[in-house]
Amino acid sequence: MKTRLLFLLIFSCIIASAQENKANQLLKELSNDACNCIDSINTRNKTKEQIASEIAKCIDARVVALQLSSKLRAIDLGKETNNGKEKKASVNISINTNKSSDEYKKYYYQLERYLMDSCKAIKNCVSANDIENEKSVSKNQDALEWYSKGLKEYNAEHYNGAITLFQQAVIADSTFAFAWDNLGICYRKINDFDNAIAAYKRSLAIDPKGLMPLQNIAVAYRYKKEYKNAIDAYMRLSEIDQNNPEVYYGLGETYTFYVNDIEKGLDNMCKAYNLYVAHSSPYRTDAEKIISSIYNEMKKQNKLERFNEILKANHINPVQ
Repeated sequence: MKTRLLFLLIFSCIIASAQENKANQLLKELSNDACNCIDSINTRNKTKEQIASEIAKCIDARVVALQLSSKLRAIDLGKETNNGKEKKASVNISINTNKSSDEYKKYYYQLERYLMDSCKAIKNCVSANDIENEKSVSKNQDALEWYSKGLKEYNAEHYNGAITLFQQAVIADSTFAFAWDNLGICYRKINDFDNAIAAYKRSLAIDPKGLMPLQNIAVAYRYKKEYKNAIDAYMRLSEIDQNNPEVYYGLGETYTFYVNDIEKGLDNMCKAYNLYVAHSSPYRTDAEKIISSIYNEMKKQNKLERFNEILKANHINPVQ
């Protein structure tokens, strides 16, 4: 009897492991398809909300397949663990296509989390900021050619080469804001934060409401441990775009990890999370991870009641 029970236990574990491998393989395949879809998105002159909407469509198109496969797998697992003794019966499978439902969100978020960990294209898309204004793009042909070459070097992660080319672009046209922006990004990539800040300031002198340089100058200040300047930059960004989740995400990170004000950090991260959800932005997963990290820290400090109060104030279900 004991031998039979042990055999059934081992058999069940083998079946469960095989089913899990199939599930992981399907998740990988669907995510690869979604990643290719996302990689084809043209971000030129689109708002972050428009880009996020197109990303969501790429994920949505794979959610039903993931739902169906998961439910079929659960049925097959039940049959196999019953050792084939169940009677034949018709099986009805319900697929929930209501995007507001908890079930749909479960599978959507599963795909989204996998993509954020494995798909470079999704992060490139959500970080794109190619909205043009009068000073964004140069009318100088030489400047545009240098800029185009610089982008190719940047995309190849040859940041020093890109810096040289973007420098030529701004020499050809000193009011080319996008070239200054990308020059700043390249300097930040090689940890030259002083020159990065100088480039962002040149861009902001051309366009004081430039969202990309305001957001990135805050990050550069943070790397330099100039936290007050970083917070001031985020606040300037909030005055221009109060519904920009990057404002609250940046403030949340700064207060939590650098200024040692974990409650203010949590409050801002909750605001970022809600805005990411409202915008269908996959960066929701990053905010989720930091909120989880704050939870663990506040639990150590015996402050879970305060943690839940802040979540409730931001209309997020408290942790039970």
